[in-house]
Amino acid sequence: QLQLVESGGGLVQPGGSLRLSCAASGSPLDSYTIGWFRQAPGKEREGVVCVSRIGARTEYVDSMKGRFTISRDNAKNTVYLQMNSLKPEDTAIYYCTARREYYCSGSVLDFSSWGQGTQVTVSS
Repeated sequence: QLQLVESGGGLVQPGGSLRLSCAASGSPLDSYTIGWFRQAPGKEREGVVCVSRIGARTEYVDSMKGRFTISRDNAKNTVYLQMNSLKPEDTAIYYCTARREYYCSGSVLDFSSWGQGTQVTVSS
């Protein structure tokens, strides 16, 4: 059974960068489409970015385009989320998730495996 563990969150100043990691175990990650979601206090969980099994990337929030990049290293069974030019509104818990289907989705209902999340706080 696939297990996902996120890491790399923390406190960063506005304009700074962070790279989140999602390490998988129990199954090869290249058999999954991988998404990053986030949930801010008092808000619903929303899709951030996704990379499909065939390498197609999808970004779900206009304000993130050009700032957030997803990549996968199948040899390390790890997916990364590079976040640049961070803003206070990016503060949230970031979750890694996976699905067997070949294409991406921005809906939490379409993903079955979730990590525990990693906190990202953008503040001066």
